[in-house]
Amino acid sequence: MVDVLYFAWVRERIGLPNEQVETKAATVMDLVEELRAREERYAVAFSDISALRVAVDQELAEFDAPIGTAREIAFFPPMTGG
Repeated sequence: MVDVLYFAWVRERIGLPNEQVETKAATVMDLVEELRAREERYAVAFSDISALRVAVDQELAEFDAPIGTAREIAFFPPMTGG
């Protein structure tokens, strides 16, 4: 079980700020594929992963990063300075 957090427009498209997900995913991308297969709102939110960033246990990561024993995975759009 892993806590999955959604921020900004990702949260708006999915309709949830976070959820606990039972997964067999080995990598972040595997998790994305599982989520996409759930229903249309996930497929839409994860349709273009180049527009997303991910953090595993609050550390920035790539989509090929292993999940391992991670407790939290967060998806969010790139941050901009200001």
